[in-house]
Amino acid sequence: MLSARSLFQEIVDSDDTFQLFCSIAASGETQGGWENGRIAALVPESMRDLAPRITRHGADEDKHGRLFNALLKKRQLDPVPVPPETDYTMLLEQRGIGLAHEKLRRDERLTEHDIVVYLSHSRVTEQRAADQMEMLVRYFGDHPELGKPIRMICDDEENHLAYCHEELLRLAAAGHGRTIQRVLRESALAEIKVHRDVSLAVMAHMGHLLRWSKARSAALAAGIHAMYAYERLGGWRRMVSLRMPERRGALDGPAAAAPAF
Repeated sequence: MLSARSLFQEIVDSDDTFQLFCSIAASGETQGGWENGRIAALVPESMRDLAPRITRHGADEDKHGRLFNALLKKRQLDPVPVPPETDYTMLLEQRGIGLAHEKLRRDERLTEHDIVVYLSHSRVTEQRAADQMEMLVRYFGDHPELGKPIRMICDDEENHLAYCHEELLRLAAAGHGRTIQRVLRESALAEIKVHRDVSLAVMAHMGHLLRWSKARSAALAAGIHAMYAYERLGGWRRMVSLRMPERRGALDGPAAAAPAF
């Protein structure tokens, strides 16, 4: 029976596909750590109170990258190059979503508008990350190899999402509401396309490594397209709503360590 659980179990059980999965995940998390670190360093003076939380966000992402690399090391596997068509962060940037890396490499202060764009983009991508990690915890939360690190990452992603909700609501009350609404919608509609394309590319690579039949690959591709159709018709709206989170001040304080990994 073809299910998300059996699909991920197959990927986890194969060293080749596990190696690619962890390499893609580690690369994306490490990239997110760099981005947040640069944004924290370039925050405008009027919003310097945000810098410690953005720094904490980046530290969490760096930790996630280390966790995925540690999972590879436990199996005595090395990271492999990430195929460009599976690079979620790069593809989002190419669509103009978020802050351009060229801007982040300069030593010039960002504007308040830049920070509003960054937080709006993060609210969308952190929703995707939280949803995916929640699914992995549901399937592998008790797994002897994966359970502990994915539970840690899932908790962090929930914190990141709560932080985005809280900060965007505060900025909306300060007069940035229209900009936030516009950027959230643009980011969500672009993100669902990138997620579809990346999902198709990742499954194509996994199918090649696992030698899936054409019928099975076609069925998985159809499922990805069906999910995109659902999101395009209205599912994207879950990524743009804002509500005060139960976890207030979720990114106050230092990032939690992961000594076991």
